[in-house]
Amino acid sequence: MSRSSKKGPYINERLLGRVMKLRPGDKTILKTWDRASTITPEMVGFTIGVHNGKTHVPVYVIENMVGHRLGEFSPTCKFTRHGGKMQKELETKQAETAKAAAAAVQTASPAPKK
Repeated sequence: MSRSSKKGPYINERLLGRVMKLRPGDKTILKTWDRASTITPEMVGFTIGVHNGKTHVPVYVIENMVGHRLGEFSPTCKFTRHGGKMQKELETKQAETAKAAAAAVQTASPAPKK
């Protein structure tokens, strides 16, 4: 649920102050643990390291991110994949057919002339 409109968006003042001190085009990564802070137009063009519970994930802020929260761009869970054992067998079969097709194309192509 969003924050009350009379209060305005939550912006970490300390983080915003650190962003304002940087020069445009500066490549330093500002580390922060504040995932709930809203991205403002002043943050566009800078890289912010957002903590995901384990490490700081570098997030390069672009114009489309303004208004979103920093935590939206730093996932806390690592996605492995769906499917289990059957899916793994299908993927290995597909990888084998792809290798065979690549080998067939490589042997079918003529040798380059010198």
